[in-house]
Amino acid sequence: MQHLEISKIRPDDLPPLGSIIRDTDLFPPEMLADLVAEGQAEGHVCLTARLQGDILGFVLAQPEPLTDGTWNMRALAVAPSSQARGVGKALVAAAEKTLSEAQHRLLLVDTSGTSDFSKTRAFYRAVGYHKVAEIEDFWREGDAKITFAKVLNGSDQVRL
Repeated sequence: MQHLEISKIRPDDLPPLGSIIRDTDLFPPEMLADLVAEGQAEGHVCLTARLQGDILGFVLAQPEPLTDGTWNMRALAVAPSSQARGVGKALVAAAEKTLSEAQHRLLLVDTSGTSDFSKTRAFYRAVGYHKVAEIEDFWREGDAKITFAKVLNGSDQVRL
């Protein structure tokens, strides 16, 4: 893949990001503007990936309340036509670098335990995240919440 540009989400990024959300069925697209505005106002990680000006994906991360240096990657989406090309990996790496440089220590990500999300779980394992929790019937009956974590100081293990 050619040089991917990772930068903070800009207001004019919202329409193409809304299309990515719709295409990936991540969450209702009408939620995006408020999530980004709130995140940017509070200093959260709100990054987008571009290739030759085209928006390919984004990542949003925010601090976990009542913790010291623990963050949660709330959203990661890549346009279906750009998946499996390193865009998601680059976005996660940029979020991790941003948080590491600010001396934050742990990044979590929650996903579904259904078979529809097996590729998502495999992706997080491939980029160095470890499964640390599973809550049965969390999202709905038969759909567990799977939590992955990565220590940001370079360690490859999460202490439980």
